[in-house]
Amino acid sequence: MVSLKAGSRPPWVGLGAAVWLQIASGNAYTFPLYSHSLKSVLGFNQHQLTILGVANDVGENVGLLPGIASNKFPPWLVLLIGGVACFLGYGVLWLAVSGTVLSMPYWLLWAALCVATNSSAWLSTAVLVTNMRNFPLSRGTVAGILKGYGGLSAAVFTEVYSVLLRNSSSKLLLFLAVGIPVLCFVLMYLVRPCTPASGEDSAEHGHFLFIQAASIVLGLYMLATTILDDVLSLSAPLANAIVLIMIVLLMAPLVIPVKMTLYPARATIPGTLNQKVGSSDGLIQEDNADKTEPLLMPSSSSTNLGSFNESDNISEVDMLLAEGEGAVKRKRRPKRGEDFKFSQAIIKADFWLLFSVYFVGVGSGVTVINNLAQIGIAQGLHDTTILLSLFSFCNFVGRLGGGIVSEHFVRSKAIPRTVWMTYTQIIMIVAYLLFASAIGGTLYAAIALLGTCYGVQFSIMIPTVSELFGLKHFGIFYNFMSLGNPLGALLFSGLLAGYVYDNEAAKQQALDISGLSASCLGPNCFRLTFLVLAAVCGIGTMLTIILTYRIRPVYQMLYAGGSFRLPQSENH
Repeated sequence: MVSLKAGSRPPWVGLGAAVWLQIASGNAYTFPLYSHSLKSVLGFNQHQLTILGVANDVGENVGLLPGIASNKFPPWLVLLIGGVACFLGYGVLWLAVSGTVLSMPYWLLWAALCVATNSSAWLSTAVLVTNMRNFPLSRGTVAGILKGYGGLSAAVFTEVYSVLLRNSSSKLLLFLAVGIPVLCFVLMYLVRPCTPASGEDSAEHGHFLFIQAASIVLGLYMLATTILDDVLSLSAPLANAIVLIMIVLLMAPLVIPVKMTLYPARATIPGTLNQKVGSSDGLIQEDNADKTEPLLMPSSSSTNLGSFNESDNISEVDMLLAEGEGAVKRKRRPKRGEDFKFSQAIIKADFWLLFSVYFVGVGSGVTVINNLAQIGIAQGLHDTTILLSLFSFCNFVGRLGGGIVSEHFVRSKAIPRTVWMTYTQIIMIVAYLLFASAIGGTLYAAIALLGTCYGVQFSIMIPTVSELFGLKHFGIFYNFMSLGNPLGALLFSGLLAGYVYDNEAAKQQALDISGLSASCLGPNCFRLTFLVLAAVCGIGTMLTIILTYRIRPVYQMLYAGGSFRLPQSENH
């Protein structure tokens, strides 16, 4: 780990590079852009397509291996594995859609889609874990920024697909198979772990505000240009100029390290983050964090212990002296806010409550994403690129806004972040009822509401799990929580939405659901699905209220001073 001074450039260079990699990690959101080609070229029905959608979500969110790898290997290696997975998986899909290989078996396509989108887990884990550890005092803000850019990835890929690739599914798959691995190889050495500086840098808040403002400008630009391209037929030079401006806006976070180079701070504060920050102690001395708990102030017994943290060769007399004076304590179970092992966390009720709440929020939302094209067509909208771009922009707003708002209130009033999950799941109930009603003109409003609330779930879950269970094993916790996404896709999209859709299509066209591909028109195609999702979010709302009530004392303890700090052991 690189030892740095406060205000140094490497963490900010890594954050700027992480923005690009986080965009790349959103490649799973491109499924609606080429799903129609899978259905038409390969002759799949809607049920088969939704099962492929499940593969898309399984690959994207089953990240236990990346979580474990992030604790054992450097970020560049984790990113390298993600790039290779992207090349192999999307390469196979391109061979099928382009017709280069005919009659490819369904199971191979399912597996290839899993491998392709599993690159998302490797990329996202590498950049998120590294940057959360590099900026532990601003974990909510960092999570909101990175997941916000991840939410914009669908709009970025839509822009590339519609403007640069001219709505060609085969070209898009080739772009994903080659472009993302190249990006990983170019940027993987810039994302590296750095020992957090002692105290907060006075300029850090302004830097974060700049990145947030730049991401908002990018989001508005993406939405405007997508609508413009849909309304007007853009010439090739103008289309290329639009993509070029998008690339420039994506480079905005790198302005910060450039500014730090041209205008270096006059004074820096050397050192590393002490234990008051929280889990960062476990990042620096991972091997011994479970054996001892050094307090903030050294005692006389610390001298007797000598190199206790580096060696187990210590006399029982010195150990007893150290315990008596409070310099060292015997191994004990961690309290909420400290570093947990995975085996210690999964027996906690708070862990499963958070998992259940997240499962409801993202599992129901991903059902809409996977069926977005069919939902639009069922309601009479044949060009669904605007729907995807609108969802992407609102998803970005939810992710960025969730991080900003929750960070403000947790620091000023110690309000648990999960309060905002409660509010957003109530709004999701309204959105699903709007979808079910299919009232004219409400489709865009429902998409906007759902996209915003869906994004909030991400930006709230990430810092919450780190605050309750620590940063030391954060990669594993984060990826386990992410399993809520494919589980929701399997239950709500694969088993529910696809079955209901095909049944209604069969009624309309008098076709057997296992026969030829059929399109369904009208509100009944998804009405039952949306009513079920609304009821599920009602249950999720009650669970978030219970979770918030349980963890409120923890947040009052962690943020009593207005910033995150580890609770002192003697208080337990």
